[in-house]
Amino acid sequence: MAKRDTSYELWMRQEGIPVVEGYGVKDVRELALKPWPRAGGKGAFIDLKGMEGFTGMYVGEIPPGGALNPEHHLYEELVYIIQGIGATEVWSAGEEKRKMHFEWQQGSLFAIPLNTRHRMINGSKEPVFFLAVTSAPLMIDLLHNVPFVMGSDYKFGDRFDAESNYFVPTNARQEVGGFINWETNFIADARGALVDPSEAKGFGVKITSFDMGGSTLVGHIAEWPVGRYHKAHFHQGGAILLILRSQGYTLMWPQEAGLRPYKNGNGSKVVRVDWCEGSVFSPPSGWWQTLRPCRESSPAGTDPPARAGTPCRCSAAGPEW
Repeated sequence: MAKRDTSYELWMRQEGIPVVEGYGVKDVRELALKPWPRAGGKGAFIDLKGMEGFTGMYVGEIPPGGALNPEHHLYEELVYIIQGIGATEVWSAGEEKRKMHFEWQQGSLFAIPLNTRHRMINGSKEPVFFLAVTSAPLMIDLLHNVPFVMGSDYKFGDRFDAESNYFVPTNARQEVGGFINWETNFIADARGALVDPSEAKGFGVKITSFDMGGSTLVGHIAEWPVGRYHKAHFHQGGAILLILRSQGYTLMWPQEAGLRPYKNGNGSKVVRVDWCEGSVFSPPSGWWQTLRPCRESSPAGTDPPARAGTPCRCSAAGPEW
């Protein structure tokens, strides 16, 4: 029996831009984008198997010297700037005179406050490319009413009230559940931001989780040395991993293949995703996964990983389970 499309899947197709599927995308910068009349600029949705209707994702392009159309919505959104410089305007319904403005650059990471009006502006003569992770599938599939999701004027004053320091970077960090959690609404450059040691995950490993804008989308920035692979683990679907630096590959496989699938004769069930800066992937619920950085001079997929090169850094985001 054919699977019935969800409200979110129907909406993606109605938006008229490409929908890219699979387990991962090698380099989002190389995706073919198409004009996006509603949002302005160009875009493409990414709908990976592991996202499972918990999270949404898209790549957007802002033309040189241009801007996207203002929009607001009842789903949450995290934005990472892949390339370019510019600014974002944010304001609540009926409060245009209290409009906030902050600037960003390549590597910037920030949250759009829930249901605020916002507009992204390209401040250069080159195109801007960005990646956004959202909770759109949950909201659209729950309400089955896109005009309401995109048209409510309700102000979440506890999330955003045009505070002058809302998008000012902070270093408010504290230990939560054995990890350092960073409460900030704006990270100037996630590629070079301070990441805290996390020896419990392995020698030389660093992990800092982050909370932005009171969002139910949470995440972390992780870094580990070349020559050391990320321990095999699994979790609920919806998590999206973006590679910020280095290259390598990820192996993922279902529980029924066993902890050592190759030894168990289940190698055919293992999915391999090669990655580099700009890669995204999303393991399905309950699937084992392990990340293996490679030396920069080696082809992605060198096994075992080489012991020289740039430490791998990635950012992960997903629902707060």
